[in-house]
Amino acid sequence: MPFEDPTIIVALDFPEATAALDLARRLDPAQCRVKVGLELFCAEGPAVVRSLRGLGFDVFLDLKFHDIPNTVASACARAADLGVWMVNVHALGGPRMLAAARQAIPAGGPRLIGVTILTSHGPEDMAALALGDSIERVRGLSLLCREAGLDGVVCSPREASGLQDLRAGGFVLVTPGIRSEGAAPDDQRRTLTIHEALAAGADYLVVGRPVTRAPDPAAALAACLAEARRAPRPVPFET
Repeated sequence: MPFEDPTIIVALDFPEATAALDLARRLDPAQCRVKVGLELFCAEGPAVVRSLRGLGFDVFLDLKFHDIPNTVASACARAADLGVWMVNVHALGGPRMLAAARQAIPAGGPRLIGVTILTSHGPEDMAALALGDSIERVRGLSLLCREAGLDGVVCSPREASGLQDLRAGGFVLVTPGIRSEGAAPDDQRRTLTIHEALAAGADYLVVGRPVTRAPDPAAALAACLAEARRAPRPVPFET
């Protein structure tokens, strides 16, 4: 049985629409959502989002808007016009930018989440960027997003357990860098398996290559869903 609210978001990290849509057609939109990131959007623009929506998929538009407040607000409004399910901004844009993004998305529009620290960053990257401890920084940025009225954050699954008190009221944790059991981490650094991430309190899991590069993507997605169903999930804090 599919999840009522699919846990898995498949990252369509392709250089052009044909490959992305061919892969999407092999998946069931009742069992997953899909993510359109910078590479695919720069190659194909809004048309690929419309095509994926036409196939029945909820689309997470992962462009990590980070600019002056007015520019980010305008970009969020245009994303809402596309009918995407979720859109993100970078939390390092600061309180005024986050507030402007929140105000730009109409009621009933896409979920707005904030990117904290990229999952490709390791300790040496954090030091070079003068960001300090990743867990402390992720929590601070997550609090900033919650105070601005955002619907959740993107964080590493390794930080999810330390953000459980923020999940009250439906604030969600979206975790990239997810690998199925036994899969290689590739260029991600702060990764966990599907089981580990859900047990840590993640709400949505972004899974890319373990599905998109599998010989049978539908079977790989089914294996991911089976792994997810076996995972214990913390109950969100009450408001």
